[in-house]
Amino acid sequence: MRSFAIIVAAGSGTRMGKPKQFLPLAGKTVVEWSLKAFLETPDIEGIILVTTAENIKEHSSRLSSDKVKLVEGGATRMESVRRGFKEIPEDIDLIAVHDGARPLITPWVIHEVLEEAYESGAAVAAVPVKDTLKKVTNKQLWVSATPVRSSFWLAQTPQCYRREILEEALQKFADEKNATDESQLVEKSGHRVKVVTASYENIKITTPEDLVMAESLMEKRMGGQKHTCVGIGYDIHKLVAGRDLWLGGIKISHSKGLLGHSDGDVVLHAVGDAILGALGEGEIGMMFPPDNPKIKGIASKEIIAAVMEKVAQKKVQVSHVDINILAEEPKLKPHYLAIKDSVASILGLTKEAVNIKAKTHEGLDSIGEGKAIACQAVASVLISVS
Repeated sequence: MRSFAIIVAAGSGTRMGKPKQFLPLAGKTVVEWSLKAFLETPDIEGIILVTTAENIKEHSSRLSSDKVKLVEGGATRMESVRRGFKEIPEDIDLIAVHDGARPLITPWVIHEVLEEAYESGAAVAAVPVKDTLKKVTNKQLWVSATPVRSSFWLAQTPQCYRREILEEALQKFADEKNATDESQLVEKSGHRVKVVTASYENIKITTPEDLVMAESLMEKRMGGQKHTCVGIGYDIHKLVAGRDLWLGGIKISHSKGLLGHSDGDVVLHAVGDAILGALGEGEIGMMFPPDNPKIKGIASKEIIAAVMEKVAQKKVQVSHVDINILAEEPKLKPHYLAIKDSVASILGLTKEAVNIKAKTHEGLDSIGEGKAIACQAVASVLISVS
Protein backbone atom coordinates (compact mmCIF):
# COMPACT_ATOMS: atom_id res chain seq x y z
CA MET A 1 0.00 0.00 0.00
CA ARG A 2 1.13 3.56 -0.71
CA SER A 3 2.15 5.70 2.26
CA PHE A 4 2.63 9.41 2.99
CA ALA A 5 3.71 11.25 6.13
CA ILE A 6 2.54 14.43 7.81
CA ILE A 7 5.21 15.95 10.05
CA VAL A 8 3.78 18.60 12.35
CA ALA A 9 6.25 21.40 13.14
CA ALA A 10 4.08 24.49 13.63
CA GLY A 11 4.48 24.95 17.39
CA SER A 12 5.66 28.26 18.84
CA GLY A 13 8.00 26.67 21.40
CA THR A 14 6.99 28.95 24.29
CA ARG A 15 8.85 26.83 26.84
CA MET A 16 12.03 26.87 24.76
CA GLY A 17 11.99 30.55 23.81
CA LYS A 18 11.76 29.73 20.08
CA PRO A 19 10.25 27.01 17.85
CA LYS A 20 11.80 23.82 19.23
CA GLN A 21 11.61 22.09 15.85
CA PHE A 22 14.27 24.45 14.51
CA LEU A 23 16.71 24.32 17.40
CA PRO A 24 20.19 23.01 16.51
CA LEU A 25 20.86 19.34 17.25
CA ALA A 26 24.04 17.50 16.27
CA GLY A 27 24.70 19.52 13.12
CA LYS A 28 21.10 19.81 11.93
CA THR A 29 17.90 21.31 13.23
CA VAL A 30 15.57 19.08 15.25
CA VAL A 31 13.02 18.78 12.45
CA GLU A 32 15.69 17.86 9.90
CA TRP A 33 16.46 14.71 11.88
CA SER A 34 12.75 13.83 11.84
CA LEU A 35 12.63 14.45 8.10
CA LYS A 36 15.76 12.37 7.56
CA ALA A 37 14.23 9.32 9.24
CA PHE A 38 11.13 9.47 7.03
CA LEU A 39 13.13 10.14 3.88
CA GLU A 40 15.17 7.02 4.65
CA THR A 41 12.02 4.90 5.11
CA PRO A 42 11.32 3.10 1.79
CA ASP A 43 7.58 2.85 2.58
CA ILE A 44 7.16 6.65 2.54
CA GLU A 45 6.49 8.18 -0.89
CA GLY A 46 6.19 11.79 0.22
CA ILE A 47 6.14 14.08 3.24
CA ILE A 48 3.99 17.09 4.10
CA LEU A 49 5.90 19.27 6.57
CA VAL A 50 3.41 21.53 8.34
CA THR A 51 5.01 24.61 9.87
CA THR A 52 4.54 28.36 10.27
CA ALA A 53 4.53 30.89 7.43
CA GLU A 54 7.67 32.41 8.90
CA ASN A 55 9.47 29.07 8.89
CA ILE A 56 8.33 28.35 5.34
CA LYS A 57 9.82 31.64 4.20
CA GLU A 58 13.06 31.04 6.07
CA HIS A 59 13.62 27.31 5.59
CA SER A 60 11.68 26.26 2.48
CA SER A 61 14.64 26.49 0.09
CA ARG A 62 16.62 24.18 2.37
CA LEU A 63 13.95 21.68 3.41
CA SER A 64 11.60 21.32 0.43
CA SER A 65 12.33 18.75 -2.29
CA ASP A 66 10.62 16.39 -4.69
CA LYS A 67 9.49 14.35 -1.65
CA VAL A 68 8.94 17.16 0.87
CA LYS A 69 6.29 19.88 0.61
CA LEU A 70 6.01 22.66 3.19
CA VAL A 71 2.51 23.76 4.19
CA GLU A 72 1.39 26.48 6.58
CA GLY A 73 -0.07 25.10 9.80
CA GLY A 74 -2.99 26.18 11.94
CA ALA A 75 -3.46 27.50 15.47
CA THR A 76 -3.74 23.99 16.97
CA ARG A 77 -2.17 20.63 16.31
CA MET A 78 -5.42 19.22 14.95
CA GLU A 79 -5.82 22.12 12.54
CA SER A 80 -2.25 21.61 11.34
CA VAL A 81 -2.92 17.91 10.75
CA ARG A 82 -6.08 18.75 8.81
CA ARG A 83 -4.18 21.17 6.58
CA GLY A 84 -1.48 18.58 5.99
CA PHE A 85 -4.08 15.91 5.19
CA LYS A 86 -5.59 18.09 2.44
CA GLU A 87 -2.23 18.06 0.61
CA ILE A 88 -1.96 14.27 0.41
CA PRO A 89 -2.80 12.70 -2.97
CA GLU A 90 -6.15 10.88 -3.01
CA ASP A 91 -4.63 7.56 -4.06
CA ILE A 92 -2.51 7.25 -0.90
CA ASP A 93 -3.61 4.39 1.37
CA LEU A 94 -1.66 4.88 4.62
CA ILE A 95 -0.84 8.10 6.45
CA ALA A 96 1.75 8.52 9.21
CA VAL A 97 1.51 11.56 11.49
CA HIS A 98 4.67 12.52 13.36
CA ASP A 99 5.82 15.27 15.72
CA GLY A 100 8.60 17.34 14.17
CA ALA A 101 10.03 17.62 17.69
CA ARG A 102 10.75 13.86 17.89
CA PRO A 103 14.13 13.77 16.09
CA LEU A 104 15.23 10.33 17.34
CA ILE A 105 12.60 8.32 15.49
CA THR A 106 14.04 5.55 13.30
CA PRO A 107 12.99 4.14 9.92
CA TRP A 108 12.51 0.74 11.56
CA VAL A 109 9.89 2.04 14.00
CA ILE A 110 8.16 3.99 11.22
CA HIS A 111 7.98 0.80 9.13
CA GLU A 112 6.63 -1.27 12.01
CA VAL A 113 3.85 1.19 12.83
CA LEU A 114 2.87 1.45 9.15
CA GLU A 115 2.75 -2.34 8.90
CA GLU A 116 0.46 -2.56 11.91
CA ALA A 117 -1.78 0.20 10.55
CA TYR A 118 -2.07 -1.75 7.30
CA GLU A 119 -3.29 -4.78 9.28
CA SER A 120 -5.33 -3.09 12.02
CA GLY A 121 -6.38 0.22 10.50
CA ALA A 122 -4.82 2.39 13.20
CA ALA A 123 -1.57 2.06 15.15
CA VAL A 124 0.56 4.25 17.40
CA ALA A 125 4.15 4.03 18.53
CA ALA A 126 4.32 3.75 22.32
CA VAL A 127 6.36 2.46 25.26
CA PRO A 128 5.26 0.94 28.59
CA VAL A 129 5.24 3.29 31.57
CA LYS A 130 8.33 2.66 33.71
CA ASP A 131 7.50 4.75 36.75
CA THR A 132 4.86 4.24 39.41
CA LEU A 133 1.75 6.29 38.63
CA LYS A 134 -0.06 8.45 41.16
CA LYS A 135 -3.50 9.91 40.58
CA VAL A 136 -3.95 13.38 42.08
CA THR A 137 -7.41 14.92 41.88
CA ASN A 138 -7.20 17.88 44.24
CA LYS A 139 -5.39 21.21 44.50
CA GLN A 140 -3.74 20.15 47.74
CA LEU A 141 -1.85 17.44 45.78
CA TRP A 142 -3.00 14.51 47.91
CA VAL A 143 -2.69 11.13 46.15
CA SER A 144 -6.12 9.63 45.51
CA ALA A 145 -5.04 6.39 43.81
CA THR A 146 -2.08 4.35 42.56
CA PRO A 147 -3.07 2.72 39.25
CA VAL A 148 -1.46 -0.52 38.14
CA ARG A 149 1.19 0.75 35.72
CA SER A 150 1.21 -2.41 33.58
CA SER A 151 -1.99 -1.15 31.94
CA PHE A 152 -0.47 2.17 30.87
CA TRP A 153 1.65 3.09 27.87
CA LEU A 154 3.18 6.41 26.82
CA ALA A 155 1.95 7.36 23.35
CA GLN A 156 4.56 8.62 20.89
CA THR A 157 4.58 9.25 17.17
CA PRO A 158 4.37 8.25 14.40
CA GLN A 159 0.69 7.42 14.58
CA CYS A 160 -0.37 5.67 11.40
CA TYR A 161 -3.80 5.11 9.87
CA ARG A 162 -5.55 3.83 6.84
CA ARG A 163 -6.56 6.94 4.95
CA GLU A 164 -10.32 6.50 5.33
CA ILE A 165 -10.06 6.02 9.10
CA LEU A 166 -8.07 9.20 9.69
CA GLU A 167 -10.26 11.14 7.24
CA GLU A 168 -13.42 10.03 9.03
CA ALA A 169 -12.04 11.11 12.42
CA LEU A 170 -10.88 14.50 11.18
CA GLN A 171 -14.24 15.19 9.50
CA LYS A 172 -16.41 13.83 12.31
CA PHE A 173 -14.68 15.98 14.89
CA ALA A 174 -13.91 18.98 12.72
CA ASP A 175 -14.43 21.37 15.64
CA GLU A 176 -12.12 19.46 17.97
CA LYS A 177 -9.24 21.75 18.87
CA ASN A 178 -7.80 20.37 22.09
CA ALA A 179 -6.99 16.77 21.22
CA THR A 180 -3.29 16.12 21.81
CA ASP A 181 -3.08 13.40 19.19
CA GLU A 182 -5.11 12.01 16.30
CA SER A 183 -5.68 8.61 17.90
CA GLN A 184 -8.09 10.22 20.40
CA LEU A 185 -10.35 11.24 17.53
CA VAL A 186 -9.98 7.83 15.87
CA GLU A 187 -11.01 6.16 19.15
CA LYS A 188 -14.00 8.51 19.51
CA SER A 189 -15.00 7.54 15.96
CA GLY A 190 -15.40 3.96 17.14
CA HIS A 191 -12.17 2.46 15.75
CA ARG A 192 -9.73 0.43 17.79
CA VAL A 193 -6.10 1.59 17.91
CA LYS A 194 -3.21 -0.87 18.19
CA VAL A 195 -0.01 -0.06 20.11
CA VAL A 196 3.38 -0.83 18.54
CA THR A 197 6.32 -1.06 20.93
CA ALA A 198 8.75 1.72 20.03
CA SER A 199 11.82 3.06 21.86
CA TYR A 200 12.38 5.12 25.00
CA GLU A 201 14.88 7.10 22.91
CA ASN A 202 12.03 8.47 20.79
CA ILE A 203 11.67 11.49 23.08
CA LYS A 204 9.84 14.70 22.28
CA ILE A 205 11.82 17.94 22.62
CA THR A 206 9.71 20.05 24.96
CA THR A 207 12.09 21.50 27.57
CA PRO A 208 15.79 22.47 27.53
CA GLU A 209 16.57 19.25 29.42
CA ASP A 210 15.08 17.22 26.57
CA LEU A 211 17.44 18.88 24.11
CA VAL A 212 20.46 17.97 26.25
CA MET A 213 19.27 14.36 26.41
CA ALA A 214 18.62 14.25 22.66
CA GLU A 215 22.09 15.66 21.97
CA SER A 216 23.65 12.91 24.08
CA LEU A 217 21.61 10.17 22.41
CA MET A 218 22.35 11.51 18.93
CA GLU A 219 26.04 11.74 19.73
CA LYS A 220 25.95 8.10 20.86
CA ARG A 221 24.26 7.10 17.61
CA MET A 222 26.85 8.96 15.59
CA GLY A 223 29.53 7.02 17.43
CA GLY A 224 31.83 9.82 18.43
CA GLN A 225 32.71 12.69 20.68
CA LYS A 226 33.04 16.34 19.72
CA HIS A 227 35.72 18.96 19.57
CA THR A 228 35.39 22.67 18.87
CA CYS A 229 36.78 24.48 15.84
CA VAL A 230 36.85 28.29 15.78
CA GLY A 231 36.72 30.62 12.78
CA ILE A 232 37.20 34.39 12.46
CA GLY A 233 35.34 36.64 10.02
CA TYR A 234 35.71 40.29 9.05
CA ASP A 235 33.95 42.59 6.59
CA ILE A 236 33.74 46.32 5.86
CA HIS A 237 31.50 48.33 3.53
CA LYS A 238 31.14 52.01 2.65
CA LEU A 239 28.21 53.99 4.02
CA VAL A 240 26.47 55.84 1.19
CA ALA A 241 23.22 57.71 0.65
CA GLY A 242 20.39 56.02 -1.24
CA ARG A 243 20.92 52.52 0.20
CA ASP A 244 19.01 50.60 2.90
CA LEU A 245 21.05 49.74 5.98
CA TRP A 246 20.99 46.00 6.70
CA LEU A 247 22.75 44.61 9.77
CA GLY A 248 22.30 41.06 11.00
CA GLY A 249 19.37 40.43 8.70
CA ILE A 250 17.26 43.40 9.83
CA LYS A 251 16.74 46.77 8.15
CA ILE A 252 17.73 49.69 10.37
CA SER A 253 16.33 53.14 9.80
CA HIS A 254 19.19 55.46 8.80
CA SER A 255 19.95 58.12 6.22
CA LYS A 256 22.65 55.94 4.63
CA GLY A 257 23.18 52.27 3.84
CA LEU A 258 26.06 49.95 3.03
CA LEU A 259 27.37 49.77 -0.53
CA GLY A 260 27.94 46.29 -1.87
CA HIS A 261 27.25 43.74 -4.58
CA SER A 262 24.68 42.23 -2.18
CA ASP A 263 22.67 44.13 0.42
CA GLY A 264 26.00 44.91 2.14
CA ASP A 265 25.12 43.29 5.47
CA VAL A 266 28.58 43.29 7.10
CA VAL A 267 27.31 41.36 10.14
CA LEU A 268 26.06 38.37 8.17
CA HIS A 269 29.09 38.50 5.87
CA ALA A 270 31.48 38.39 8.83
CA VAL A 271 29.47 35.62 10.48
CA GLY A 272 29.45 33.62 7.25
CA ASP A 273 33.21 33.95 6.88
CA ALA A 274 33.71 32.94 10.52
CA ILE A 275 31.65 29.77 10.08
CA LEU A 276 33.40 28.88 6.82
CA GLY A 277 36.72 29.50 8.57
CA ALA A 278 35.83 27.01 11.29
CA LEU A 279 34.90 24.49 8.58
CA GLY A 280 38.09 25.12 6.60
CA GLU A 281 35.93 26.15 3.62
CA GLY A 282 37.45 29.48 2.59
CA GLU A 283 35.18 32.54 2.59
CA ILE A 284 31.86 33.67 1.15
CA GLY A 285 33.51 35.50 -1.75
CA MET A 286 34.48 32.10 -3.15
CA MET A 287 30.85 30.93 -3.02
CA PHE A 288 29.40 34.24 -4.22
CA PRO A 289 32.00 36.02 -6.40
CA PRO A 290 31.32 39.78 -6.47
CA ASP A 291 31.86 39.86 -10.25
CA ASN A 292 28.95 37.45 -10.82
CA PRO A 293 26.07 39.60 -12.20
CA LYS A 294 23.50 36.90 -11.38
CA ILE A 295 23.81 37.51 -7.66
CA LYS A 296 23.74 41.31 -7.75
CA GLY A 297 21.52 42.59 -4.94
CA ILE A 298 21.29 39.18 -3.26
CA ALA A 299 20.00 39.20 0.32
CA SER A 300 22.71 38.20 2.76
CA LYS A 301 20.24 35.76 4.37
CA GLU A 302 20.56 33.71 1.18
CA ILE A 303 24.34 33.75 1.52
CA ILE A 304 24.07 32.45 5.08
CA ALA A 305 21.57 29.79 3.95
CA ALA A 306 24.23 28.48 1.55
CA VAL A 307 26.81 28.54 4.35
CA MET A 308 24.48 26.57 6.62
CA GLU A 309 23.98 24.01 3.87
CA LYS A 310 27.72 23.32 4.11
CA VAL A 311 27.33 23.01 7.88
CA ALA A 312 24.58 20.41 7.36
CA GLN A 313 26.57 18.54 4.70
CA LYS A 314 29.50 18.20 7.06
CA LYS A 315 27.18 17.09 9.88
CA VAL A 316 28.60 19.64 12.30
CA GLN A 317 26.93 22.19 14.55
CA VAL A 318 27.43 25.92 15.00
CA SER A 319 27.39 26.35 18.78
CA HIS A 320 28.13 30.06 19.34
CA VAL A 321 28.90 33.30 17.53
CA ASP A 322 30.41 36.48 18.98
CA ILE A 323 29.84 39.63 16.90
CA ASN A 324 31.56 43.00 17.20
CA ILE A 325 30.19 45.81 15.00
CA LEU A 326 32.49 48.78 14.36
CA ALA A 327 30.45 51.89 13.57
CA GLU A 328 30.36 55.57 14.40
CA GLU A 329 26.78 55.87 13.15
CA PRO A 330 24.00 55.03 13.69
CA LYS A 331 23.83 54.23 17.40
CA LEU A 332 23.44 50.46 17.55
CA LYS A 333 22.77 49.72 21.20
CA PRO A 334 18.98 50.17 20.73
CA HIS A 335 19.14 47.50 18.02
CA TYR A 336 21.18 44.87 19.92
CA LEU A 337 18.20 42.67 20.82
CA ALA A 338 16.68 42.76 17.33
CA ILE A 339 20.01 41.90 15.69
CA LYS A 340 20.66 39.16 18.24
CA ASP A 341 17.22 37.59 17.66
CA SER A 342 17.61 37.82 13.91
CA VAL A 343 21.06 36.21 13.78
CA ALA A 344 19.96 33.47 16.19
CA SER A 345 16.94 32.68 14.01
CA ILE A 346 18.95 32.68 10.76
CA LEU A 347 21.55 30.30 12.24
CA GLY A 348 19.05 28.12 14.10
CA LEU A 349 20.63 28.97 17.46
CA THR A 350 19.22 29.92 20.83
CA LYS A 351 19.50 33.60 21.75
CA GLU A 352 22.07 32.69 24.40
CA ALA A 353 24.37 31.34 21.70
CA VAL A 354 24.68 34.75 20.00
CA ASN A 355 26.51 37.74 21.45
CA ILE A 356 26.26 41.25 19.96
CA LYS A 357 28.29 44.34 20.80
CA ALA A 358 29.37 47.51 19.00
CA LYS A 359 32.32 49.89 19.23
CA THR A 360 33.04 53.29 17.72
CA HIS A 361 36.40 54.40 16.31
CA GLU A 362 36.37 57.64 18.31
CA GLY A 363 36.34 59.73 15.14
CA LEU A 364 39.41 58.02 13.69
CA ASP A 365 39.76 56.70 10.08
CA SER A 366 36.91 56.01 7.66
CA ILE A 367 34.78 54.23 10.27
CA GLY A 368 35.25 57.03 12.78
CA GLU A 369 34.32 59.58 10.12
CA GLY A 370 31.04 57.75 9.45
CA LYS A 371 32.10 56.64 5.98
CA ALA A 372 32.01 52.90 6.63
CA ILE A 373 30.83 50.13 8.96
CA ALA A 374 32.85 47.00 9.70
CA CYS A 375 32.20 43.81 11.62
CA GLN A 376 34.33 41.18 13.32
CA ALA A 377 32.87 37.76 14.14
CA VAL A 378 34.07 34.59 15.83
CA ALA A 379 32.15 31.33 15.33
CA SER A 380 32.50 28.11 17.29
CA VAL A 381 31.60 24.87 15.53
CA LEU A 382 31.21 21.47 17.17
CA ILE A 383 32.62 18.62 15.08
CA SER A 384 32.02 14.95 15.85
CA VAL A 385 35.07 12.70 15.81
CA SER A 386 35.21 8.92 16.13
